[in-house]
Amino acid sequence: MDLTATSARFPLPGETIIGRGFVMVPGGKGANQAVAAARQGAGTAMIGRVGTDLFGDAIRGILDAESIDRRYVGSDRTVPTGIAQITVDGKGQNVIVVVPGSNDALAAQDVEGALRALGAPRVLLTQLEIPIEAVRAALSTAEPGTTRILNPSPASPLADELLALVDLCVPNEGEAASLTGLSVADVADAAEAASALRRRGCRAVVVTLGPRGSVYVDDSESLHVPAFPVEAIDTVAAGDAYCGVLAAALAAGLPIEQALVRASAGGALAATIAGATSSLPRTKTIDRLIASNPAIVAAPI
Repeated sequence: MDLTATSARFPLPGETIIGRGFVMVPGGKGANQAVAAARQGAGTAMIGRVGTDLFGDAIRGILDAESIDRRYVGSDRTVPTGIAQITVDGKGQNVIVVVPGSNDALAAQDVEGALRALGAPRVLLTQLEIPIEAVRAALSTAEPGTTRILNPSPASPLADELLALVDLCVPNEGEAASLTGLSVADVADAAEAASALRRRGCRAVVVTLGPRGSVYVDDSESLHVPAFPVEAIDTVAAGDAYCGVLAAALAAGLPIEQALVRASAGGALAATIAGATSSLPRTKTIDRLIASNPAIVAAPI
């Protein structure tokens, strides 16, 4: 569950300030990304864990409302549903404290069993708000032919053997810097960091750069997609929107160039609306933004 407060600025250590607003919205990276994918018309199943509490009930409700298969979202009676405590400043930037709660109870065997039951999905999307053993199980259990996407967020050290299981790694600039030890301040830096992650085992990498767009690198090409011009209000779920839309586009069989543009549009639109789940765009909204910005394409670097 995302608990989001807005204020003119971030408080200093030890300081109390008066906020401007508060909203409580079902969220979490896994749920956000699943909803973002489902809103593109992709058949979506979620593997995860919630508590047997009001927050867990709310998350199950939003998954049902979005027609997401939640047969593999378990309930834990011993720990509460995970929460994210978020503060958003007057510039739309945010700081987040995540308390994983029941997310930490998701075991490797839970993931393995769910994936065997699901068969061979076209795309598997995972992130780091669950135990690393569960992430590794997901990536290693996925059937041949499944595109395995890792959003390495929240940033955490990752072994090369895990990265070697990843078909497409999607870090933001901070996560790319953390994983590579390189400074990532512009498009050239992002391309260098993406290449460094490929040397560590990832087959392809896309680094998101906020207002500077995104950079994609694989074994045959390097591409830059400029950011869509929007007025950012709240960037809380922009990265999740990007990943979910990207996964849905690839599952639909779109070429990577088109998938990257759609993902960029999805992330931009999410930043224009406060909250997490409430900000995740639908297909028609993305179509309109792309149609109104025909110059934004994936171009070789």
